[in-house]
Amino acid sequence: MIVRVRSRDGLERVTFPVTESATVADLKSLIQSQIGVPTTVQTLSRDRNLLLAKSPSEAAVLSDLNDPSALLSTLGISHGSVVFLSYEGERSVRGPVGAATITPAGSFGRKMTVDDLIARQMRVCRQENPHCESASFDRDAAHAFQLYVNETLAFAIKRGGFMYGRIGENSIVEVDFIYEPPQTGTEDALVLLRDPEEEKLVEAIATGLGMRRVGFVFTQAVGREGKGEYTMSRREVIQAAELQTEGGIKEWVTAVVKLEVNEDGAADVHFEAFQMSDICIKLFKDGWFDMEAVDGDPKVSMMKKDVVIGVKDVREVDNDFFLVPVKISDHQGPLSSTFPIENRMTTVTLRALKTHLDRTKHLPFAKRIADFHLLLLLSKYLDANSDVPTLSEFVHRQTAIPEGYQILIESMAAAS
Repeated sequence: MIVRVRSRDGLERVTFPVTESATVADLKSLIQSQIGVPTTVQTLSRDRNLLLAKSPSEAAVLSDLNDPSALLSTLGISHGSVVFLSYEGERSVRGPVGAATITPAGSFGRKMTVDDLIARQMRVCRQENPHCESASFDRDAAHAFQLYVNETLAFAIKRGGFMYGRIGENSIVEVDFIYEPPQTGTEDALVLLRDPEEEKLVEAIATGLGMRRVGFVFTQAVGREGKGEYTMSRREVIQAAELQTEGGIKEWVTAVVKLEVNEDGAADVHFEAFQMSDICIKLFKDGWFDMEAVDGDPKVSMMKKDVVIGVKDVREVDNDFFLVPVKISDHQGPLSSTFPIENRMTTVTLRALKTHLDRTKHLPFAKRIADFHLLLLLSKYLDANSDVPTLSEFVHRQTAIPEGYQILIESMAAAS
């Protein structure tokens, strides 16, 4: 007698001698020996809906062949009958003689995992919610950044900086200072000429201040490529995905600063904040972005192979699919942003330190040096492993600066 067994792997056959005494237990034993599915994980039914069950418990409800002593003949199972089989786990399916052994993907009758889907094809859809509640910018830090871009660069070229601060309650990103690395910008591209030694000093200062890198901010030039209505270009999407990947925290924020025409026809500086979606980061990490594609519509990103959007297979993805908007607010942080800022057109020297200390002499010393950009200048004359984080911690706690540090800093200013 032959009983046909249909599972998620297709239709297979079980053969055993014709006998009126054959039971469900006999059938299960033959399925184990001839098909390779252990009896302990088998669920059998004459109902084809068994293969649509989403969980073992749901499959158990649909099983009508669960009495091992029940006779197959009384259940209406005879030569040529079809029995449906559901099971947990994986197995190798035996193909025809001479054919290669294959391992089924398990797309029918089993809950598919994300890895199953990715193995077949990448599906791109919008991510509704960011991983942070909002992004709050220190007013002075944000103002100092946009003022330079607006008044000095006239938004003619791109400019960027790393944002530092804290992750507050409810995953609110609080940005307290912006570090502007060495860079060169054009209308369409921003190239970061990163200095590892300087970034070590920045990290040492941030550690002492109880802060960390939480995002990246960049400006869009008024003459950017295409000049059409879009939020981020493909170059900007790739750069933002790369930096968010490097940042390594789920709350990482990318901020965009641009000029927008208001109702009166005047231009206002406008801040927006986003996170790159989880699927965007995965596509970047897995190398799906076509990094060489620079021509064409800047509003779309080019993929190296097809992705699925809706029901279509495409290689061009609208960049808006990758952006998850983040609410913006502002606050008054613990630092000032009045000291000249690093890596701009004018080199910052110790002369600026003297001017700053003279202007703030009415304040406690810890308050006088509570400016990241000032601390960065000082750090280049101090020990990065001990002095820099220690001095930054005194600033963070706003406690009295030890006399030795105070004398050293004042002598540096006087020597200018």
